[in-house]
Amino acid sequence: MRHTISVLVENEFGVLSRVAGLFSGRGFNIESLSVAETLDPTVSRITLVTCGEDQVLEQIEKQLNKLVCVIKVIDFVDTEHVERELVLIKVAADERTRGELMGIVGIFRAKIIDVSPTSYVVEITGTEDKVNALIELLKPIGIKEIVRTGKVAMFRGARLLTVETKDKERAA
Repeated sequence: MRHTISVLVENEFGVLSRVAGLFSGRGFNIESLSVAETLDPTVSRITLVTCGEDQVLEQIEKQLNKLVCVIKVIDFVDTEHVERELVLIKVAADERTRGELMGIVGIFRAKIIDVSPTSYVVEITGTEDKVNALIELLKPIGIKEIVRTGKVAMFRGARLLTVETKDKERAA
């Protein structure tokens, strides 16, 4: 089963390698990985996507929670959440394909962010399905390069994933 996991960690040297090491040590591939500071510059959020059996990922989650640098671990698999990915796609463009390319980009509410005599760079933000559908339509035109950020995820509604969550748990 596919899992999107968010890990709040202390923003310090070596944390990412320790988190990734738990996955690689158990033979799990990380399909995508995104890391950035949160509102608190001492805390970072790691969002990763992996596939595996629920029981093994549950064990990894428990082991992640044991790391001193880990503040909170959430697997979004059975929660109401929003996922998005940012993708840049360089597409071959000439006088005969520019109109078609602009039409496709418009349908997907993507943006052309760079233009050269032989290519356009398209930016799209959306779900994995939306991104993949755009890529399939652009393949016949001629994709030269793709750069993907990996998924990021956030709870829907009022539920929050914050540092205070772990602070309350530590106090209890």
